[in-house]
Amino acid sequence: MSRQVSGATYVPRWQRALLYLILIFFALFYLMPIYLLVITSLKSYAQVSLATMWHLPTSFSLASFRDAWFGVGGTRGLGVNFMNSVYLAIPATIISATLGSINGYILTKWKFKGSDTLFPLLLFGMFIPYQSILIPLVQVLSKIPWFGGQHLYGTIPGLIFVHVVYGIPITTLIFRNYYAAIPTELVEASRIDGANIFGVYRYILFPLSLPGFVVVMIWQFTSVWNDFLFAVTVTSSPDVQPVTVGLNNLAGSYIVQWNVQMAGALMAALPTLLVYIILGRFFMRGLLAGSLKG
Repeated sequence: MSRQVSGATYVPRWQRALLYLILIFFALFYLMPIYLLVITSLKSYAQVSLATMWHLPTSFSLASFRDAWFGVGGTRGLGVNFMNSVYLAIPATIISATLGSINGYILTKWKFKGSDTLFPLLLFGMFIPYQSILIPLVQVLSKIPWFGGQHLYGTIPGLIFVHVVYGIPITTLIFRNYYAAIPTELVEASRIDGANIFGVYRYILFPLSLPGFVVVMIWQFTSVWNDFLFAVTVTSSPDVQPVTVGLNNLAGSYIVQWNVQMAGALMAALPTLLVYIILGRFFMRGLLAGSLKG
């Protein structure tokens, strides 16, 4: 039983030890797939088997990563697909976050007639199943012109456009909740000083919304990078397919080289993993800032 000691709750050592053991057990259980992913990617094809699945590699080699990046046995590597994901995720994340920020600003600080109706309709886009609009989506993209007589369908800009449109509802919701906590007096004071609608956003709201941008950009980058459904539907050529589709194609037709597959999966997961490792604490701060202010 815990008891109060000098205003604090005292927990017996055996209870704390038991709690730590439980947490360590669940942490190890959660990390088991990552352990298999790493050790399998460091093995040669001859070492990969169910009998030695949990064993460490007998020799250290990065050949699996080389084969996953450049391709092996006539199978296309992930190098081009990885860069396609970079060209896709960065612009889609920045554009959708910027549009969501502007929408949230307008819907909270510059209310207009019908804004209370427009916002729920905008959020309705979050609840539409992606599978239900794939056919009309392809038809629309096939009719929107692009450079060189091309259309948006089958291009990276077309995929960027899709992710920006589908990212607007969630980014608008996050920024609207964040801006609702900022005192309206700041906006009114800047308007008295002569700032217009863009000046208020540039000099007042935007500098205060950096925690919100961190949350939104981490969320959007992860969603865009890990997307498979839109990627495999909108892109028709291997030259423009992102890394998620390339990883699926890496399996080959006859023989699956699991060490190469695991190395490819590790490379595909590395960007989002680094984003959360580097910016994870800012992500939590942004979430807590919005919740506490709201």
